[in-house]
Amino acid sequence: MKLKIYQIDAFTDKIFKGNYAAVIILDEWLDKKLMQAIATENNLSETAFAKKIANNNYEIRWFSPITEIDFCGHATLATAYVLFEENLTLNEIIFETRTVGNLCIKKLEDDYIEMTFPNRKPKKVENIPIELINGLSIKPKEVYINQQAYFIVYENENEVLNIKVDLEEIKKLAPRDVSITSDSKTYDFISRYFWPANGGIEDPVTGSIHTGLAPLWAEKLDKNELLAYQASMRGGLLKCIVSDDKVVILGKAVKYLEGFIYI
Repeated sequence: MKLKIYQIDAFTDKIFKGNYAAVIILDEWLDKKLMQAIATENNLSETAFAKKIANNNYEIRWFSPITEIDFCGHATLATAYVLFEENLTLNEIIFETRTVGNLCIKKLEDDYIEMTFPNRKPKKVENIPIELINGLSIKPKEVYINQQAYFIVYENENEVLNIKVDLEEIKKLAPRDVSITSDSKTYDFISRYFWPANGGIEDPVTGSIHTGLAPLWAEKLDKNELLAYQASMRGGLLKCIVSDDKVVILGKAVKYLEGFIYI
């Protein structure tokens, strides 16, 4: 079997920045074990598989090197980038998913890709899990939770940048991951994302977690349009627009690799 594969850097317009994702467009779904094996072999934050349904409708699935993921923003951006590049007449895509409904993706004139995601605003946690207390070198100011992760709010960006994380403690919070965040002098907010139970140590840029981060900071800052930066070693920039039930995330992407895999 010969499959075409792309590697895309998402939430950036520069190679070697943002978050990397592999993209494979299929005619028919492969066996789940095979898709997981491909994702493990790729060893990237995510491998996205998409299958055309009709016209501009595709079903999409996402796999980390460890497991199938319920929702991935940067690999959705990467897949849309590939489809838009391969079909220059295509300006809008509907991705059907098995976990978060249909996702509307649009190509904009300034090289941004606009993605409409569900609003997954987190709720405040009063009783902080001991694993979080033991797993973070700096005491949280506030803790929130949604279906994906715990959100740890800190006093300032220096704490976010300099924190030490005990990944073995964080892993005990599975299936949830951990996002740490603060406001910022340069951006509206910054964040970092740790997911040892589901994908790896620290994710470079995580689109899905901003469906929780953006509503959280929209309320704190009393504004619905926000500029976010995920402060990993690679780093990535996200524009976020928050409404009652949706979070629109805008980002750019760039192609690093195009080739074939042989199975």
